[in-house]
Amino acid sequence: MYTAKGHLDRNAMIKQYQPLVRRLAHHMMAKLPANIQVDDLIQVGLIGLSDALTRYEPTQGVQFETFATQRIRGAMLDELRENDWMSRGSRKSQKEIEQALRRLEHKLGRCPIESEVASELGLSLADYQNLLGKVRGTQLVYLEDMSRGNEEDDSYLDRHEGVSETDPMHMLRDHRFRQALVAAINNLPEREQHIMSMYYENDMNLKEIAAVLDVTESRICQLHSQSIARLRAKMRSH
Repeated sequence: MYTAKGHLDRNAMIKQYQPLVRRLAHHMMAKLPANIQVDDLIQVGLIGLSDALTRYEPTQGVQFETFATQRIRGAMLDELRENDWMSRGSRKSQKEIEQALRRLEHKLGRCPIESEVASELGLSLADYQNLLGKVRGTQLVYLEDMSRGNEEDDSYLDRHEGVSETDPMHMLRDHRFRQALVAAINNLPEREQHIMSMYYENDMNLKEIAAVLDVTESRICQLHSQSIARLRAKMRSH
């Protein structure tokens, strides 16, 4: 979209891509604590969209929507990283869940079910499920760094400054990590595999996944949190 003078029409572009910002914000909410407001995330995303309009160069050969998506998501993540939005209690609870999962998997030789994890933590099933909803925000940076890293994302480069992509040891470690991650996902309970696939591969939000599985959004949030806790417990050594 261009003005009569051949310049990019920023207002028209912002209006056109506002739904993209909203979609990314709602999609990210599954990994954020309940105290984070989606409207605040949208406002930060709009700043990322404006930044994308300023920085975009068609000659780079990248579609604007792809470029803007990286900038919008990056703006949201940077805002969250700059603010201490997770309580120490929630981080402690997340760690306790991961430790319980590791102990039970070692003892049982399989993925424990929710009631077993609850018992290991000394909680009722209802209290454990409620806790899963509260700790979901502790997963955000870990999973985004793991699955959304892109060389065109400044924040990603900043976090990996000094690491050569051509370094054989780095490439080997990265390959082994990805192999281990795929294996860990494949070992999740079937229902949790479906949720991970719908969320990360098909870009479905919590409401859409809940409709498919005929459960509540909060239930999907709990299962998503448990899936990430399982993956974190398995991937600690990497």
